[in-house]
Amino acid sequence: MANEKFGVVGTNVAEKSAMIWNVADMLRGPFKPHEYGLVILPMTVVKRFHDCLLPTWDKVQKRYQALKASGVEVAEGLLARASGYQFYNTSKFTFKELLADPDNIEDNFNDFLNGFSANVKDILAKFDFDAVAKRMAESNTLYLTIKEFNSAKGYLGPDKISAVDCGYIFEELVRRFSESFGEEAGAHFTSRDIIYLMTDLLLCDADLGGDENVTVYDMAMGTSQMLSCMEERVHQLNSELDVTCFGQEINPSTFAIAKADMMIRGGDPNNMRFGDTLSDDQFKGFTFQYVISNPPFGIDWKREQKAVEAEHKLGEKGRFAPGLPKISDGQQLFVLNGLSKLTPDGKMAIIQNGSPLFSGDAGSGPSEIRRHLLENDWLDAIIQLGTDAFMNTGIATYIWICAKNKPIERVGKVQLIDASHCCEPRRKSIGTKRNDITDQCRDLIVRAYGEFQNDAIYGDKSGIYCHSKIFDSTEFGYNKIVVERPTLDAKGKPVLKKGKPVPDASLRDTENVPLNEDIEEYFKREVLPYAPDAWIDEKKTKTGYEIPMTRYFYEYQAPEPSEDIAKRIKELEEGIAAGFKALFPKEA
Repeated sequence: MANEKFGVVGTNVAEKSAMIWNVADMLRGPFKPHEYGLVILPMTVVKRFHDCLLPTWDKVQKRYQALKASGVEVAEGLLARASGYQFYNTSKFTFKELLADPDNIEDNFNDFLNGFSANVKDILAKFDFDAVAKRMAESNTLYLTIKEFNSAKGYLGPDKISAVDCGYIFEELVRRFSESFGEEAGAHFTSRDIIYLMTDLLLCDADLGGDENVTVYDMAMGTSQMLSCMEERVHQLNSELDVTCFGQEINPSTFAIAKADMMIRGGDPNNMRFGDTLSDDQFKGFTFQYVISNPPFGIDWKREQKAVEAEHKLGEKGRFAPGLPKISDGQQLFVLNGLSKLTPDGKMAIIQNGSPLFSGDAGSGPSEIRRHLLENDWLDAIIQLGTDAFMNTGIATYIWICAKNKPIERVGKVQLIDASHCCEPRRKSIGTKRNDITDQCRDLIVRAYGEFQNDAIYGDKSGIYCHSKIFDSTEFGYNKIVVERPTLDAKGKPVLKKGKPVPDASLRDTENVPLNEDIEEYFKREVLPYAPDAWIDEKKTKTGYEIPMTRYFYEYQAPEPSEDIAKRIKELEEGIAAGFKALFPKEA
């Protein structure tokens, strides 16, 4: 995808989002700032539907009137065919006609809304839009809002605004709405540059030359932009392929937007499903070729705890058999859900923060989830992104690539890519997003992933670059051993019980022995020379896994020589002295 297209998209999103959010100026007073989105989001969806239907509005009207005159029961299929979409509107009122009769704006707008097909009404119900429209009418803001949306700048027809662009406009509006509520940083939004990196990592080794149907699933789809971009990328590689998208979302407003977008794009809106992915899985028994997702991280799962723990007890019959993460952060539950949804040759790209790399001791839920991934050889690669890559959080993030059927050269291996230096600063930040993964950056990262080389640098290490390293899966495992030492009596001799020394709890220690190293040899080398009376309590040995990404890419930076530091200090002192002399020549 060319940089020029990014520029055009950025302009469309910025202009349209700014214009639409300016409607808030008319809402000030009757609506509080945190309520602006209650009006702006559904009105944007309504205007998108309106502008899509506008070219065939008269055709639908004629068909509708003809059906009524003939006494035939109105057939949704006939009207949908007339509109060219899976939805339609039988009202005689367009936005233009609504504005021509300001005295009856409320009644006419209700007629306009009631003219929509049932599937659109279901979407608007998720916004509770009837109550919102009534408030707008009572506060005399309905007419002004419709007028603003009907301006040239408010046009949202598909001939000017693509489905992907419109998805980003919705995302930007949702982001502003979320900021007005002060929502947590974990409920972030994924910018296009990161999504295209994820899609290209998923598709770079894909064989899309056939005519099979490609299935894609997003378990936390928001407004479904990841699905839209994945479909777009597949069609760029093979325009003849059918791509079927599936998604689940818990937020009513963003779900409504996603379903509306799917209807407009001609997909099956029934594949967009509402509910909590962790506690109310809407795709039980489904598997997909690709999973792409950016679920919330750093957010607790207390609300879903009862359902998740019950499913965990089902063992292999459920999604969460390997283990459960700490209650304060549910992101690894989404990893397990995604794995359960992959076909035998499926592949997943999922965004995580740093916690799933190392949180949890051996035997804990987080460690057991990592163990599940690594011992099944499903973890393919982890790519560390730079900071300030997201609109709502500046923390470091990671793309985990999981594959159920790795190519032969990747079997038993895990690739780590440090791409924290592979980004460029934006001219203007969007929230906390100050860095972009440009075309050049994305190409470097995807090439590093595709070439699968150990200790290879891609790019210029003095500027933009990424660093690839390859490890055996066992590299990340360790055996945690408990080292005991005897309790000593007053004479300094070990206290025995049934002929065995009694361990002194105050001297108890643990050691993490690399999985690919013999425990006894390690113990003889690292422990016994310093504690000859120590022994291992083998019953307490546990296997753990962690991925210390920072350690693997750490590079020692020699401190500045003391002579250079002294020289700089002397130069500073001389500069300060010269400044005083210039200010106070007589005293000097």
